[in-house]
Amino acid sequence: MSVHSAPLVKPIDGLADELTKLAGSDLLALVEAADEMTLVVARDALVAVMTKLRDAAQYQQLMEIAGVDYLDRPERFEVVYHLLSVTRNHRIRVKVSTDEATPVPSVTDIWPVAGWLEREVFDMYGVIFSGNTDLRRILTDYGFSGHPQRKDFPLTGFVELRYSEEGKRVVYEPVKLAQDFRNFDFMSPWEGAEYILPGDEKAHGEAPGAPTPAPAADKPAPASKLSPEAKTKKTTDKPADTGAGKKANKAAAKKSEGKA
Repeated sequence: MSVHSAPLVKPIDGLADELTKLAGSDLLALVEAADEMTLVVARDALVAVMTKLRDAAQYQQLMEIAGVDYLDRPERFEVVYHLLSVTRNHRIRVKVSTDEATPVPSVTDIWPVAGWLEREVFDMYGVIFSGNTDLRRILTDYGFSGHPQRKDFPLTGFVELRYSEEGKRVVYEPVKLAQDFRNFDFMSPWEGAEYILPGDEKAHGEAPGAPTPAPAADKPAPASKLSPEAKTKKTTDKPADTGAGKKANKAAAKKSEGKA
């Protein structure tokens, strides 16, 4: 049996029926996949369903709010809420959908931490949360235009922003593509350049700093000037020729005769 590195999520028997009955007609769909449960609820009933999940189903903590952009859908945005039950040791996911103009009810009255999380979704996707009294940008600067996580957000432009140490603030400047200064002589090497191209040193003589090769000898050197022949053998032809002396040779010869 293979053991997966992910923590085991123990399913709770009867939980799907419990949550379906709890949400009632406000539940649009309940999806179970990979030991995870997702509730798709009506946008206008979000606060009521979340209150029931906290009080009646024991999902006490709001862990995260995330956004998803499905550009081809009429309601292109999904707002995803991740809930944790400390007493049941279980997590569920709640989803609602909306578009650019329709606000989603804020859950800050249920979980105050949602104030920061809703600001992130607003900043990145432009989703409006009605009831959030402090819906400002939180990841981009105050003068930023657009929402970076939208699928149709432009990736190129003519303006860039950076933090200015002099002004102690974020500043917008025209895009500058810096390039190191280079010298161009516009001379064709095939028509004869006034310099030697790298790799053509041999065609123009000796390269700077290259050693002068020794001239080849017309006659072979005399035998007396050659290196003397080695007196001791580098290899042995028989097991008895060990090169370790007469005693070792004698012992090696006896072993060889015994094997024969």
